[in-house]
Amino acid sequence: MCRFDFFGHRESNYLLEMDLKERVKQLAQEHFAQTKAWRQHLHAHPELSFEEEKTAQFIAEQLGLMGIPFKAGIAGTGIVALIEGNDPSSSMTALRADIDALPIQELNEVAYKSTVDGRMHACGHDVHTSSLLGAAKILNDLKSEIKGSIRLIFQPGEEKLPGGASLLIKEGVLKNPVPKKILGQHVFPELPAGKVGFKSGIYMASADEIYITIKGKGGHAAMPHKNIDPILTAARVICGLQELVSRKSNPAMPTVLSFGAINGGFATNVTPEEVQLLGTFRTFDETWRFEAHEFIKNFVEATCAAVGASALVDIRVGYPCLYNHEETTELKKAQAIEFLGEENVIDLDIRMTAEDFAYYTHEVPGCFYRLGTAAPDGSKSAPVHNPHFDIDERALETSIGLMAWLALKA
Repeated sequence: MCRFDFFGHRESNYLLEMDLKERVKQLAQEHFAQTKAWRQHLHAHPELSFEEEKTAQFIAEQLGLMGIPFKAGIAGTGIVALIEGNDPSSSMTALRADIDALPIQELNEVAYKSTVDGRMHACGHDVHTSSLLGAAKILNDLKSEIKGSIRLIFQPGEEKLPGGASLLIKEGVLKNPVPKKILGQHVFPELPAGKVGFKSGIYMASADEIYITIKGKGGHAAMPHKNIDPILTAARVICGLQELVSRKSNPAMPTVLSFGAINGGFATNVTPEEVQLLGTFRTFDETWRFEAHEFIKNFVEATCAAVGASALVDIRVGYPCLYNHEETTELKKAQAIEFLGEENVIDLDIRMTAEDFAYYTHEVPGCFYRLGTAAPDGSKSAPVHNPHFDIDERALETSIGLMAWLALKA
């Protein structure tokens, strides 16, 4: 591609772009140590969903030191900050990080190990939060290069329904003005540090929680003819639901129904009164999603009624499908290639996991991409939600530089 026209104008623009890219990279190097320190502090002091009081206070302190105006206490512990550039009302880009931890006991032996028993940043939200602070530091240094404004969203409660994103949206985080786009990133231990991944269109599944209580008639297990066995009925329900979902769903649109817990009974020779089933339902089709809820409810109730049992079916609607706006995502992928090099940007597959960032993508054009966090030797690759999860912290330099670069670009 030619870089300049007859009068040299395009060459001038090209050199300006190159200069800005190098300035962002230099600032990412300069702010890497600070970002690393932020990440280690957050990792050592995890707080659960909607309990992130100290985390929010820490974020507020750092924004204050940077001189970035913010509003705290949104949806409890959420914080929204603003960096205004040239002609601040002309355009708005939002950047989001989640701030909550998980109820997991950390098994890593590192200097920044969690200091709270049974609490751990096992999903990388410490990385997301520190990265947004680092990107904010870069963007604040480059205010004169910002066309419009940048909204920084530090969001609570991603790990727990109804999801902090839904609550922040209700409180107007996407209004006054409406962002033209929203960007978010997530750690990806399957990818080495220095690399990132993108997926346009439908990327992550919806996620609903299923709670089923099957009530029978308890008694002596040696006399099943006098009982209504909720355990046997539960087995029929589980197997039948798997067949139902496989026959009703569109093969081209993956669907998962999994049960993670069966609770009921207490002895070898006693038929219990009731059994509880706990499960998750996930799909990529919002229409089929709610049709399936009715299929599940009707099937469970009919199966139980056929043997004289009864059922209470509680399906709690969770996060919707995450939809990456095609035009926005393809543009951000191209800009990531410009910043990191084509060899460091990969295409991602769809995932059955869920994310409450999905709520934002149903309101404004969104792009949710993945940040490689594994070490080159294959270490630091434990999956998220694992007590051994950790990152190669060199990923933080990539993280803050790329997020700032994507925010600066139109």
